[in-house]
Amino acid sequence: MHAGQGTHLTGWRRGLRWPLPALLCWAGAWTAWAGLQAAGMPAGWAAALALAGNSAASAWMRPRWRGLIVALGWPLSLALLTPDTQLPAWGWLLLLLTLAGLYPLRAWHDAPWFPTPAGALTGLAALTPWRAGVAAPRILDAGCGQGAGLTALRGEYPGAQLVGIEWSRWLCWLCAWRCRWAEVRRADLWAGSWAGYDLVYLFQRPESLPRALAKAGREMPPGSWLASLEFAHPERPADAVLQGPGRRPVWLYRCGAAPSRASTAAARRKRPT
Repeated sequence: MHAGQGTHLTGWRRGLRWPLPALLCWAGAWTAWAGLQAAGMPAGWAAALALAGNSAASAWMRPRWRGLIVALGWPLSLALLTPDTQLPAWGWLLLLLTLAGLYPLRAWHDAPWFPTPAGALTGLAALTPWRAGVAAPRILDAGCGQGAGLTALRGEYPGAQLVGIEWSRWLCWLCAWRCRWAEVRRADLWAGSWAGYDLVYLFQRPESLPRALAKAGREMPPGSWLASLEFAHPERPADAVLQGPGRRPVWLYRCGAAPSRASTAAARRKRPT
């Protein structure tokens, strides 16, 4: 998706207060199901097509947990309200395979699929000076999803070597197709080494930060950076914070260097309560 298109879609979603987007998707699925039957299609096939459309619409929901609610809500309501409807077995199998492919069981230990919002990393490069001798920084998007974070990082660091890792096989394929200018591979973000990276970017869960910062401290070279969108370490103050009106904060931690008093005080002032 192009940046302009993503911004337009994000603005459209923000204009609808939750759960209105879910209700609209489900209403559309019910309308399609009834309309297809009125046109003479068997109820089971009509349900399968409506299910496919509802699942496709759920992919646009942000954050991702809302998309999962939308994807599962309509087939569950169909099963409860119309128990006589014979949905083809492959229809249910299609739904389960889609969910499992986008978000495999092992990935539930990390964050759900939360794409980096448009503009979230604007200005990041100004806050991350590189170590001496680094000409082309090597940057890792740990949990790159479908490539929104890599695209944002490319805009900030046009000369960097960008690497993305993602455990979901389908999302990894999609990211590799979208971000052909980056190195994208399927891998566990915790199992692989972060050695040699000048910046590692994360958009994970709050409880992931202590583990991530410990891993960065063990493996990344002194002077490198760990950047976390939205979630801060519960105990260590950040070395810098990228924040602006209406934006999620990006917490920056420099490896191998204790935070200065000035940056610590600034981080505490900006830290959300």
